Amino acid sequence: MTEPELNKRVAIIGAGLIGCSWAALFMKHRWDVTIWDRNPDVYENVSDTVTRALADLDNLYDPKSKTGSFTLCDELHVAVLDVAYVQENVAENLNVKQALFAELDKHVDPMVPIASSTTAYTWSDLFSGSVHQDRFLIAHPFNPPHLIPLVELSGQNDPVLRQATEIYEGLGRVVIALKKEAPGHIANRLAAALWREAVHLMKEGVADVRDIDNALVHGPGLRWATIGPSLAYHLGGGDGGISAYFEHLGKSQEKRWDTLGTPKLDDATVQMLVDMIEREYADQSSYELAKKRDHDLIGILKSRKEKS
Repeated sequence: MTEPELNKRVAIIGAGLIGCSWAALFMKHRWDVTIWDRNPDVYENVSDTVTRALADLDNLYDPKSKTGSFTLCDELHVAVLDVAYVQENVAENLNVKQALFAELDKHVDPMVPIASSTTAYTWSDLFSGSVHQDRFLIAHPFNPPHLIPLVELSGQNDPVLRQATEIYEGLGRVVIALKKEAPGHIANRLAAALWREAVHLMKEGVADVRDIDNALVHGPGLRWATIGPSLAYHLGGGDGGISAYFEHLGKSQEKRWDTLGTPKLDDATVQMLVDMIEREYADQSSYELAKKRDHDLIGILKSRKEKS
């Protein structure tokens, strides 16, 4: 006997950009989606945002394939009725999230996993006070979730993590799991370390915003789109691998580490960054910049599909 097919109904809790992006991804893979947000005013933008994300996915996948539906719900308990999965995406506010998870714990069937898209909080921050702790997990995407494949999982229950992994891999995601909690998880910590040095270079007057961005995009960013930093340095050692790299360039790496900056986001630094970044990119709206980003991401993803 074969196992019964998964009930492909998911509740998206929080209808901002991340929630709508998740909704489109699930729909493209034939999940029916219910959407709830505490602020019903956002509902007027949901259809357009989901439609744009679906258009991106049609550019990547078969545009003629059948998609799931989405339904806007005024009541939380209606949104989570008879779903197989819950994906939460509300504001990054610990009190708000904890209160919401207490509500979800009451209304969602205890066997249904509840995942948070939290950027920075750990599993213990969010769920240590929950009644049905085992079914809660973190499933952090990279923005925009419908295009960037990464999903970072953190949880306490192996069967729930395995179930979540199967769901996300079924959505074409690349799933990684944290072995222990870390604020910001993995990818955002790496990104934060890089941006900290970018801020330091700006403060020191080494280069302006656009040149620093271009240094990454047209240099190591291209390489990092195919291999991670550890493999990059391993290949940097030639036939001798990472051992040869350390032998020849280890000291220079350490010297660079010693001179990396540790800027603080005090009022003056924040204002400097706001002035510099807004001035540099003032000729385009956030919508136009995001549209170009997504267009370029689709090109990269298409290239990867052609080679796989």
